[in-house]
Amino acid sequence: MFNKRVWKYVLISSAWGISLGGLVVLMSFIEQKKSEVICKDVKIYIPGSQYFIDRDEVDNILQIHSHALIGRQMENINIHELESRLKANPFIEFAKVYADMDGIINVEISQRQPILRIMNRFDQDFYVDQHGLKIPLSANFTARVLAANGYIDELFANQVDTMHTALALALFKTANYIRKDSLWDAQIAELYVNKDHEIELIPRVGNNRILLGNADSLDTKFGNLLAFYKKALPLVGWDAYKMINIKYANQVIGVRNEAITKKDSLTAKKVGSDSTKLKKDTSLIRK
Repeated sequence: MFNKRVWKYVLISSAWGISLGGLVVLMSFIEQKKSEVICKDVKIYIPGSQYFIDRDEVDNILQIHSHALIGRQMENINIHELESRLKANPFIEFAKVYADMDGIINVEISQRQPILRIMNRFDQDFYVDQHGLKIPLSANFTARVLAANGYIDELFANQVDTMHTALALALFKTANYIRKDSLWDAQIAELYVNKDHEIELIPRVGNNRILLGNADSLDTKFGNLLAFYKKALPLVGWDAYKMINIKYANQVIGVRNEAITKKDSLTAKKVGSDSTKLKKDTSLIRK
């Protein structure tokens, strides 16, 4: 019985020894094979509809066309350094570089997605991406996103950075809300910050402005605005009010446009009787 146990131990140890030896030989073969592999090509993948980064710029960053990569032995190419170069670009959110045994270097890039363009009161101009990070403008591509201007104090140091003021965060929250709603994304053309540091919405249709105030209770405020659009404006026209105030949760305040005709003014009076139909908890005050 003792001899059987000894032989069993010997056989297991031998099997492990043979496996380990084979693995070492295999790794040595792979390393030798890798040292002989020459970089044949660099394939670049840039998904998405934004084009802050194009293939030519990636070529310049990685020095592909200058033959810094193609033709070199793979073991002499620092993949991690290539990734670091790409990630240093402010328009690149994610970058992955890897090579295969056929001598192909694959580059996968995910670009930052801007949702807002801010022009502050110091004449600085920058984007805010979907994560609320400030990024610079691009010479290659202009993103068609909501713009914000006016009395905005948020500074920009021409590098990827977080936002530092409550107002800038409110603008980002508002822009993010609007872009996710197809109706408001089509209707709201611009954000403006007035001298009281309140947010105003500039619509594409009509000459009025919409006083949002802050970015609190956006669902309620935009719900009230939609009810106002459906119930009140059809009676008086889009230009009857120069300001539509929705900053209060339970009411919509319409500030009349003094340029409307007397006939339009008489028609506007009808809105008072219809205002109770806007919403159960929403009223209309005309000034």
